[in-house]
Amino acid sequence: MPHQAPPPQPAASAPVAAGGPGGGQTSWAQQVHRLAGAGGDEQPVAPWKPPVEDVFQAAARRQAAARPAGLGKRLAARLIDTVVLGAVAAVAAVPLGIKAVDHVNDKIDEAKLSGETVTVWLLDGTTSTYLGIVLAVLLLFGVVYEALPTAKWGRTLGKKLLGLEVRDIEAHEPPAFGAALRRWLVYSVPGLLAVGVVGVLWCLFDRPWHQCWHDKAANTFVAG
Repeated sequence: MPHQAPPPQPAASAPVAAGGPGGGQTSWAQQVHRLAGAGGDEQPVAPWKPPVEDVFQAAARRQAAARPAGLGKRLAARLIDTVVLGAVAAVAAVPLGIKAVDHVNDKIDEAKLSGETVTVWLLDGTTSTYLGIVLAVLLLFGVVYEALPTAKWGRTLGKKLLGLEVRDIEAHEPPAFGAALRRWLVYSVPGLLAVGVVGVLWCLFDRPWHQCWHDKAANTFVAG
């Protein structure tokens, strides 16, 4: 018998997904969601974020970029600090000054009553003690008002209001307490002797940091 070919088989059709409601095809959103979750063990991709500058490196760059402050701002800041120091010193100076005046007047009255020519010294043991107390109050309050804030934050009230900072020349950071104390003493003690005026004016000619004598003693400069 002649060989007969087998009847043709129907072509296999693609399976129809019946995941939708009523057994129909899934919606486009469902298919996208299914394809997105078909990764299996693949790790999720983290979204890209712009690089963030390191805060410590930024602070270091700002410190390194510090430059000497303008002389006008420095003068204004020093005037503010001088007013504060003078106000505190006046609290001790006024009552002691009244006592000193009364003491000198008593000595003058005694000299008049004696009928003799007597030299009355304005500066004696009593008035010297009063003056020493006023100077001690000024110097000690200066340590609290100038040296401590300078060592901790690099600025006093006047410098804070004017946006200035005292910094070490090498590290560009606030000086240590020893340097801040030395800075205050070199400023205040010659200032009481009127020689400090030269030390303050020294910054007008000093280059490149515009240092006064007290800055040179502490190895600091005023940054603006």
